Amino acid sequence: MRTIALEEHYATAEFLRGPGSWLASRPEIAEPIADLGPRRIAAMDEAGVDLAVLSLVAPGVEQLDAQEAVRLARTCNDELAEAIGRHPGRLAGFAAVPTGAPEPGADELERAVRQLGFPGALINGHSRGRYLDDPFFDPVLNRAAALRVPIYLHPTIPPAAVIESSYAGFAPEVTFALATVGWGWHINTATHVLRMIVGGVFDRYPDLQIIIGHMGEATSFMLPRFDATLKPELTGLQHPISTYLRRNFTYTFANFNDIATYANLVAQVGVERVAFSADYPFGSMTNARAFFDGLPLSRDDRARISHRNAERLLGR
Repeated sequence: MRTIALEEHYATAEFLRGPGSWLASRPEIAEPIADLGPRRIAAMDEAGVDLAVLSLVAPGVEQLDAQEAVRLARTCNDELAEAIGRHPGRLAGFAAVPTGAPEPGADELERAVRQLGFPGALINGHSRGRYLDDPFFDPVLNRAAALRVPIYLHPTIPPAAVIESSYAGFAPEVTFALATVGWGWHINTATHVLRMIVGGVFDRYPDLQIIIGHMGEATSFMLPRFDATLKPELTGLQHPISTYLRRNFTYTFANFNDIATYANLVAQVGVERVAFSADYPFGSMTNARAFFDGLPLSRDDRARISHRNAERLLGR
């Protein structure tokens, strides 16, 4: 059965010298993340992954000044396209988008889709404290909707003010973990999702599709509470929050290989909104495969998660 992995990361050499320099102390990540050839394909083959959709690792270009973000996004997209060309049918790409420059960012998204053949984009969280519900970003959202391509919304480190107010006061390494992989990445992404919904993004762009990882970034657990407390009479939205979470979002594993978390997600949004990913190289492709293979699924539901839901989003 074909398997498509939707959240797999890469970095260019230039990126690792700049925004990605935080990986310098982690060679076990920095080395495989920079490999867009045999090592990555071998990892895919070992795990039975047929197609990996690659995206620029956080923090991406979203925290850079506009001019540098536009330049680096284009460079990274071009390098990724070259790698995809060397491995047709095995690799695909989500475009890096310089959201700090919305009009050039929308143009870069369109170039990546139309000229490079990318099936969508990945945006690493906020852009210097601004979230995608801000009308400032409408050119990017409008272009994605017009192109009918999805946006993968990936975590990034929360804004400095949030770290100071919510996560400071501990040893530096504890603060960092609490603000990122332990909690802050995921809750900040869930807040970003809610801001987009409550801000009316999906009333303006009802067909826009967003992908989020980590089994939904805790949104499925809170879904009944959202509907109970953020009703259309209060928000002015056309639908309950759950409608958007079930209509406009797809959710991937992304190294959250936990059966109870998975069961809650499927109970709330349905199996037709769940897709496979490993979060390579932060997560193991073989571990993701073992988790997926162990899920009690019908053949049809296994096909949905393995490839059909992704194919619907990617158009391939």
